[in-house]
Amino acid sequence: MSAFVTPPPLERGDEVAIIAPSSNAAPEFPHVYELGLERLREVFDLEPVEYPTASKDDEYLSAHPEARARDVMDAFENPDVGGVIAVIGGNDQIRVLDHLDPDVLRANPTRFYGYSDNTNLAMYLWNLGIGSYYGPCILTELAMDGHLFDHTVEYAERAFFAESFGEIEPAAEFTDEPGDWADPDSLEEPRQTEPNPGWRWAGGDDPVAGRVWGGCLEILEQQFLADQFLPAQSDLEGTILALETSEEVPEPTWVARVLEGLGNRGVLERFDGVLVGRPAARSHHEERSPEARETYRDRQRDAISTAFERYNPEAPLVFDVDFGHTWPTTPIPIGGHAEIDPRTETIQFQ
Repeated sequence: MSAFVTPPPLERGDEVAIIAPSSNAAPEFPHVYELGLERLREVFDLEPVEYPTASKDDEYLSAHPEARARDVMDAFENPDVGGVIAVIGGNDQIRVLDHLDPDVLRANPTRFYGYSDNTNLAMYLWNLGIGSYYGPCILTELAMDGHLFDHTVEYAERAFFAESFGEIEPAAEFTDEPGDWADPDSLEEPRQTEPNPGWRWAGGDDPVAGRVWGGCLEILEQQFLADQFLPAQSDLEGTILALETSEEVPEPTWVARVLEGLGNRGVLERFDGVLVGRPAARSHHEERSPEARETYRDRQRDAISTAFERYNPEAPLVFDVDFGHTWPTTPIPIGGHAEIDPRTETIQFQ
């Protein structure tokens, strides 16, 4: 792992590159995409610059991983670009990584924003010593139905413009309701929210601090299976694991099996603490009652707690942190330095 650098913050009026390094629903839902760009301009005073992949459909992107990599490198290398934002996630960004030139990225550290499948690029940058942010994306957070959550605005502004991310707080409310992008009128109505009961704590009681590594568990599993772009296990020693699951709503038994494998491999014992994003508990394919959603979240928390009780019982775990596939979003800094204090129940990033 290279020595870490924090890419410089953006300034109001800066250009930001819009790229599609994973998939891209913008050609199918242009009204959603345009709303996301409008919010960048009007809420954050940033000027989106669309790179070639931003207008390409999934068929083209799937066939041309090298084009996706070229957009990443061109955006990082462009001195007029202050930051790079992914349109959305996907499921095959790992195929892009072979086409990246690490020397280009290392020589041009730039703030990158994206989550889900973009965990791949965040991990690649982490290995180069370049921090990134777990969100926002154009089609999801920035094009949120009705209005942007105040929480999203506050923490996205930190990710865009602040030198240091600082202490975070739980959002007052949240939603995992999928958007109905096929109906342009649906963008006028806010999604249904639930009161946020706050974070839940488990594991060790002592304060810990370390550099953040991780992302979407489905992508972490893919990376461990491929074993091409992982850091050395020694580089993970003393880090803070960020962990969340996607809108595919994986079974808690699957989560348990993956963590069991990582524990047996000696990975889980490396982390000094764990930040767990609140899991999405429903999807476009399955609607669940509020009671069923909470049961799902309980089962996932139990699966994660059990794995760490077995392999790393001293690590404090913080559940239901507002990052990942529920909204509003806290775009936590991957590669940033985090402090977790179970005694005061606080989380702070340097």
